[in-house]
Amino acid sequence: MFNHAPVNYVCPICLAIEGIESDQTWIKQADIFYRDELVCGFIGSKSVEGNECHPLIVPIKHIENIYDFPEDIGGRMLEVAKKVAVGLKQTRNADGITLMQNNEPAGDQHAFHFHLHVFPRFNNDSFHEELWKAQRSEPEERIKFAEELKSIF
Repeated sequence: MFNHAPVNYVCPICLAIEGIESDQTWIKQADIFYRDELVCGFIGSKSVEGNECHPLIVPIKHIENIYDFPEDIGGRMLEVAKKVAVGLKQTRNADGITLMQNNEPAGDQHAFHFHLHVFPRFNNDSFHEELWKAQRSEPEERIKFAEELKSIF
């Protein structure tokens, strides 16, 4: 329902979940910090200055957006997001957390696989100004952050 992925869409998130590293996905296997039968967590490849290398939680099953989202996976995603949020408070001394999930191109969805951003927030950060300037981060920059979150599971 309300899908926008083009015919023959190669999902970069599915590729990463399948263990594939290629030019079709920026996600590296070292970015993955959690995986179970329903969800996967990894460090995002786009970095927001001041809130660098934030985690994302995704369903293992390919689901494009909230409209197609099965309710039985939602609870598990929020459990993992909560654990990640607490982990960000501990490992990065975050003052707060912002959860963000985008749907459809008009809602700023770029990868057509449901994904929940978990942003560490800091008092007086410039998150809203910097969010739209996000740049691709290098894989070696993300490893440290994935390792920190692996330690909480």
